[in-house]
Amino acid sequence: MLTTDFNLESADDFYEALIEAHRDLSAAQSHALNARLVLLLANHVGSLPVLREALAAARSNTLGTPSDASANSA
Repeated sequence: MLTTDFNLESADDFYEALIEAHRDLSAAQSHALNARLVLLLANHVGSLPVLREALAAARSNTLGTPSDASANSA
Protein backbone atom coordinates (compact mmCIF):
# COMPACT_ATOMS: atom_id res chain seq x y z
CA MET A 1 0.00 0.00 0.00
CA LEU A 2 1.31 3.41 -1.01
CA THR A 3 2.10 5.79 1.84
CA THR A 4 0.65 9.20 1.00
CA ASP A 5 0.73 10.71 4.49
CA PHE A 6 3.71 12.99 5.08
CA ASN A 7 6.66 10.70 5.74
CA LEU A 8 9.71 12.62 4.50
CA GLU A 9 12.51 13.15 6.98
CA SER A 10 14.10 16.61 6.68
CA ALA A 11 11.87 17.67 3.77
CA ASP A 12 13.53 21.07 3.36
CA ASP A 13 16.99 19.49 3.26
CA PHE A 14 15.83 16.96 0.66
CA TYR A 15 14.30 19.72 -1.49
CA GLU A 16 17.56 21.68 -1.30
CA ALA A 17 19.56 18.58 -2.30
CA LEU A 18 17.17 17.91 -5.20
CA ILE A 19 17.50 21.46 -6.50
CA GLU A 20 21.28 21.30 -6.10
CA ALA A 21 21.41 18.02 -8.05
CA HIS A 22 19.77 19.84 -10.99
CA ARG A 23 21.98 22.93 -10.82
CA ASP A 24 23.81 23.71 -14.07
CA LEU A 25 22.16 20.85 -16.00
CA SER A 26 20.55 21.28 -19.39
CA ALA A 27 16.87 20.42 -19.70
CA ALA A 28 17.79 17.05 -21.24
CA GLN A 29 20.27 16.30 -18.45
CA SER A 30 17.69 17.31 -15.84
CA HIS A 31 15.11 14.96 -17.38
CA ALA A 32 17.69 12.17 -17.43
CA LEU A 33 18.51 12.78 -13.76
CA ASN A 34 14.80 12.59 -12.89
CA ALA A 35 14.41 9.35 -14.84
CA ARG A 36 17.41 7.78 -13.10
CA LEU A 37 16.16 8.94 -9.71
CA VAL A 38 12.71 7.44 -10.35
CA LEU A 39 14.25 4.12 -11.36
CA LEU A 40 16.58 4.04 -8.34
CA LEU A 41 13.71 4.80 -5.96
CA ALA A 42 11.43 2.29 -7.73
CA ASN A 43 14.10 -0.35 -7.24
CA HIS A 44 14.30 0.60 -3.57
CA VAL A 45 10.51 0.28 -3.15
CA GLY A 46 10.51 -2.97 -5.08
CA SER A 47 6.77 -3.67 -4.97
CA LEU A 48 5.03 -3.47 -8.34
CA PRO A 49 1.56 -2.89 -6.80
CA VAL A 50 2.90 0.03 -4.73
CA LEU A 51 4.71 1.46 -7.75
CA ARG A 52 1.51 1.21 -9.83
CA GLU A 53 -0.36 3.09 -7.10
CA ALA A 54 2.34 5.76 -7.12
CA LEU A 55 2.20 6.08 -10.91
CA ALA A 56 -1.59 6.40 -10.86
CA ALA A 57 -1.48 9.00 -8.08
CA ALA A 58 1.22 11.03 -9.82
CA ARG A 59 -0.61 10.88 -13.14
CA SER A 60 -3.95 11.92 -11.67
CA ASN A 61 -2.31 14.90 -9.96
CA THR A 62 -0.48 15.81 -13.17
CA LEU A 63 -3.61 15.79 -15.32
CA GLY A 64 -4.92 18.79 -13.39
CA THR A 65 -1.91 20.96 -14.39
CA PRO A 66 -1.27 22.62 -17.75
CA SER A 67 1.13 20.66 -19.93
CA ASP A 68 3.90 21.98 -22.15
CA ALA A 69 2.31 20.17 -25.10
CA SER A 70 -1.01 22.01 -24.77
CA ALA A 71 0.79 25.34 -24.40
CA ASN A 72 2.76 24.69 -27.61
CA SER A 73 -0.26 23.57 -29.64
CA ALA A 74 -1.87 27.02 -29.69
